[in-house]
Amino acid sequence: MEVRGGLDAGGRDGLDEPAVSERFRLFNFTRRDDHLAYLWVLRAMDRLRSVHQVRVHTEQVVAALNELVIAHEGVLGEGAAWDRLDERNLRDRLDALAEDGVVHRLEDASRAGSLARYRNRQSVYQFSELGYRAYTAVEQVLAARVRDANLSRLVFSDVLDDLRALAIANRAGDRDQVYRRISRLDAAMEDMARRSAQFHVTLGEIIRSTDTSAEMFLTYKNALLTHMSDFMTELDRHLPRLAEAVREVEETGVYTLLSRAADADERLFLRTSEKMEDWQRRWAALREWFSPHDSKAVDLREATRTAVSAVIALLRQITEAQRGGVNRSTQLRHLAEWVFHTPDDESAHALMSAAFNLRSARHLGGAHDDDEQISPRATWWDAPGIELSISLFRTGKTPTQGLPQPVKVNRGIRAELRRTQFEQRAVDKEAAASLARNGPHDRVLSEPETRVVLKLLTRALEARAVVAGRVTHGAGADDTVELRLIPSEAGSTVRTEAGTLHLPGFHLEIH
Repeated sequence: MEVRGGLDAGGRDGLDEPAVSERFRLFNFTRRDDHLAYLWVLRAMDRLRSVHQVRVHTEQVVAALNELVIAHEGVLGEGAAWDRLDERNLRDRLDALAEDGVVHRLEDASRAGSLARYRNRQSVYQFSELGYRAYTAVEQVLAARVRDANLSRLVFSDVLDDLRALAIANRAGDRDQVYRRISRLDAAMEDMARRSAQFHVTLGEIIRSTDTSAEMFLTYKNALLTHMSDFMTELDRHLPRLAEAVREVEETGVYTLLSRAADADERLFLRTSEKMEDWQRRWAALREWFSPHDSKAVDLREATRTAVSAVIALLRQITEAQRGGVNRSTQLRHLAEWVFHTPDDESAHALMSAAFNLRSARHLGGAHDDDEQISPRATWWDAPGIELSISLFRTGKTPTQGLPQPVKVNRGIRAELRRTQFEQRAVDKEAAASLARNGPHDRVLSEPETRVVLKLLTRALEARAVVAGRVTHGAGADDTVELRLIPSEAGSTVRTEAGTLHLPGFHLEIH
């Protein structure tokens, strides 16, 4: 199932921070000391997966590892990481992969021929969906070759043919043909974006490494310039036609087009509305490539033109350096000779510091606000960071609070608070007088009266006397009335506007 979406603060498709952390755990096996053993275990599981053995036992993984030994004879020698794997170690590694979420661990009771084997947990393992994606991502990185980078100029004619065929299919109402063409266009755009990004990154690496490998650059300079020039020529020739073809497709009805594509989409785990939203995002991305103004194709053309200029400038620089005999290599050799002939170590350090603009390291640190919550065994990588002030970073001095500032006196606010407090006290005093006059029972207490009763009741409960393990009485008073709690088997009830207050075991009196 393919998932697409926009990037936000959390990640792709609105993933929050815990979800992102869980997905990064899928790559934990690449950071372990025996990462090669984990890699070959996953390769063995992938080999079994390719022959439709989804759930595998440790015995099957061992057999697949033996097949990999034969298939990679000469590459894997004695003492390789996988060679030290017995069934127990293999199960430990599979369990570790299950904890990271790369594989699922399931219990297969059918494999237990006896009660003892059943108690020994006959586990079977299978790739999780995200775990398999993490494994294939690692394999793609390991199999990547820098020299595969290229800009495909032939893709523009294919895209133009697909756009025209898409318009014809939408007019004819051919749902399957619409889905087939728009899927090819989406794959072509994704491949073009990947190729262009990879090519310009590789070109940057070539330009950066010319000081140590200028011969390789000179060997491929003509082919490189020809490749980029042909690509720009083909792009300039097709860009107006592609923009016109996109306009013709939209004239046939974009909503109808995307509805037909969503109806023909065979992804089982997506609702029709989700498929429609997905195809709307894909069409918007495709249209952005070939819009008449500020399109991605125009940006790609400008980036390629800038790269051509950089290659020509670099070629001129290398040619002049070879003619004059001065380049980065000769400069470094002269610097090494100067350092070697310095009279002492301090002079050598001073010369190197001046040459490479080195400065002494400033170590900044501080204490966490709640260091008791941080385990003393936590590593530097896992421990939470702390905030540092800009003045400490720039000057190395701890910031101070500065001179105490004068207290701001806001007479208006103080007067308003005093007036509100006076009014509240007057209301409470009147409510207390009403309670002393009418009593708390056989009527519904108002909100001010309820507030006074609860205040006095709190004081009475805090002042309760305990004699021989029993509560005898309690009293609470203010400057107006006194509330008493008298032990009583019948108890008492006080009704208020907010509800009924029950006092089991006590009778309440107010004087």
